[in-house]
Amino acid sequence: MHLTRSIYQLALSTLVALPTAALAQTCTPDEIFAPEQRLLVGESPVDIAIGDLNGDGLMDIATANISDDNVSILLGRGDGTFTFGQPAGPSVGANGLAIGDMNADGLPDLVLVSLNNLVGVMTGRGDGTFEPQRSFGIGEAPGDAPALGDLNGDGFLDLVAANRLGNDVSVLLGRGDGTLDAQRRFATGEVPLAPVLADLNGDSFLDLAVANLQDNDVSVLLGRGDGMFRAEQRVPVGSGPRGVAISDLNGDRTLDLAVANFGGDVSVLLGRGDGTFEVERRFAAGIEPRGVVVGDLNGDGVRDIVVANNRSAGVSVLVGRGDGTFEAEQRFGTGFSPEKLALQDLDDDGDLDLAVTTNNFDIMFGDEVSVLLNQCRPATCQADLDGDGSLTIFDFLAFQNLFDARDPVADFDGDGEFTIFDFLAFQNAFDASCP
Repeated sequence: MHLTRSIYQLALSTLVALPTAALAQTCTPDEIFAPEQRLLVGESPVDIAIGDLNGDGLMDIATANISDDNVSILLGRGDGTFTFGQPAGPSVGANGLAIGDMNADGLPDLVLVSLNNLVGVMTGRGDGTFEPQRSFGIGEAPGDAPALGDLNGDGFLDLVAANRLGNDVSVLLGRGDGTLDAQRRFATGEVPLAPVLADLNGDSFLDLAVANLQDNDVSVLLGRGDGMFRAEQRVPVGSGPRGVAISDLNGDRTLDLAVANFGGDVSVLLGRGDGTFEVERRFAAGIEPRGVVVGDLNGDGVRDIVVANNRSAGVSVLVGRGDGTFEAEQRFGTGFSPEKLALQDLDDDGDLDLAVTTNNFDIMFGDEVSVLLNQCRPATCQADLDGDGSLTIFDFLAFQNLFDARDPVADFDGDGEFTIFDFLAFQNAFDASCP
């Protein structure tokens, strides 16, 4: 992917030498997030995704509401507040949600997995509304968000869903028109959850990692580049893994795993760059962690970890030291029973904010999203990628080269993926300059 013409023209228009300087870090680990703001969504939101759904350049929120059989749409104002959009659906039994361009029209679409063994695609109209769902068969009792990525190199997004009762994953190749080929299935451990895609062995093909809840391990399936995967390899983790995130956690430019364990901690597995991993190290979190996300929260250039503690009203933030180890957790309050998380810049100030679904199936409250805005300033001038102490067109070119090489340095929004949002995050950092 190359720089769009608009971004390239912006680079030319800002061809000035701006001095860089280290910024004083203005927050300690316990001050990263401001107190939560709560937004009411549909009943029992079980998953969350963030993207620009109406084309205004601002981040919006979507939640899959399993009891309401629909998707709530919250349109961002660019300051961390939201207006209510038109709900999307119906989507019966929606249990996982992702956003991606499934019909190659440049507009974001909604992709949902449902308890009735279906995956649904709702193509976006570009204004925050969506076409009716088209459904395709997958395995038994799929759970969590589907993983989206180009598995066969045809330029179209494909899909992986984890089938909890099938003990396998379903792979559906995209045709580029919003439809999907018939599934192929690949064995995993028992009760697979939270599929994630990334190139774990450096061969430029996407690989798959999925948590096996009952086996206390993670299945790693290396991709062949044609939409197929090699047989799984198992990596032991803690008790009851529920969520997986992939990022470079120790700064060696190879991808690592962070796994949220229901037993109350996070397993960190440092990658060797060949699809294998060092023995896990565990770091304490809250009660019954479920969702996990990774990103640089305090602007020090090091990835941090956030987990949702389902049996409490809060999330745990583990600030990274840069060597694959982490400071003791810091707790931040949310609504009751936090479930899934997403990191993105919700107030358009260049740093990562947090959105968390909260629900409880036993009591009639908690059907909300907690939004926690980041209060930190960057500790370094992140946009000075060529390291010459000034911001120029050459930083844009350096970013493009890093992005094309899938270098973790180009993961500017810190979500472990390489998308247009990294371009936007880099542009925001460049525009902010350095005092």
